Amino acid sequence: MTGKGGTGKTTVAAALALALAAEGRRVLLCEVEERQGIAQLFETEALPYEERRIASASGGGEVHALAIDAELAMLDYLDMFYKLGRAGRALRKLGAIDFATTVAPGLRDVLLTGKVCEAVRRKDKAGWPVYDSVVLDAPPTGRITRFLNVNDEVAGLARVGPIHNQAQAVMRVLKSPQTAIHLVTLLEEMPVQETMDGVAELRSAGLPVGAVIVNMVRPVLLADAELAEVADAEAGAGGTKSKGGANGNGAGNGNGKRRAAVAKALSQAGLGGARRGGVAERLVEPLLAQAHEHAQRVVLEREQRAEIAALGLPVRELELLGDGVDLGGLYRLAESLRHQAVAPAREDAHAPVAPDEPDLPHEAAAVDDD
Repeated sequence: MTGKGGTGKTTVAAALALALAAEGRRVLLCEVEERQGIAQLFETEALPYEERRIASASGGGEVHALAIDAELAMLDYLDMFYKLGRAGRALRKLGAIDFATTVAPGLRDVLLTGKVCEAVRRKDKAGWPVYDSVVLDAPPTGRITRFLNVNDEVAGLARVGPIHNQAQAVMRVLKSPQTAIHLVTLLEEMPVQETMDGVAELRSAGLPVGAVIVNMVRPVLLADAELAEVADAEAGAGGTKSKGGANGNGAGNGNGKRRAAVAKALSQAGLGGARRGGVAERLVEPLLAQAHEHAQRVVLEREQRAEIAALGLPVRELELLGDGVDLGGLYRLAESLRHQAVAPAREDAHAPVAPDEPDLPHEAAAVDDD
């Protein structure tokens, strides 16, 4: 799951994990940015570098979580491939591990995605996948293609050997029908533009794009005819007072009649008397200004919806939760995603499945949802 900062991608990733865990399924939710966003959403203590059950879903499903630390993933890697053991831990104390992951950011991404991939491919003793789905709260849209396209990132680091093999294994999982990269956006110009740019980059890199999830959608409170009337009234107001009255509401003025009608309706609703200058009349201008702002927002959001639709991807929407996102709200969003059938569908779902291979430690994945 990726998206521009501020769009709520971590929240949507968590909600998707809950949705996928419905009906008794087992899901792993991962984060790689060391922000402990998952722990905050699920109102639990900071996550360690180990898989931990954090929530239950409908039908007996479970959500497990993992906060991946690049340094610790590097230690796992060194221990698995080079049997360093205590020597690896000594390197960490000396700062060598941090140095390696800092000067070679491609290596860092291989380690992070590889740890997720290991969870994707892991099987139990009976040969069944340990997790039905794996959801990754990935970096923002501006960095997602480079983060996931680890094959290019490590090209200058290693052409053969374990790191090269691991990068190749990551890419095989990422480009398999198992994986879909979902993008979270808002109905605002900048997030939508970044989503469009992100989709273009992902497609250019041959990475599998899933759905666009529009988050924090606000309801339309007025019918189209009412929206048009509000726009007409504002256009005709001109922002000046007429000679027909102190408020520009002279006889024959259509806007004045509208304002008078609103004042009368407010008075009939018990919100102030009908006399000139009363409470009802004083509420008219702020209400009409608010209605005009709402109408403008609706027009802008419809334009952004058209831009999103032009991408040719599945689109899902999540409502704005007025009281913010607490644990109860997270379950509400999960239920909405479940009913909208957000699954690991992708543009090229007909692509052949990558052949199964022996698992490598931290092998590959940076799935976004599945």
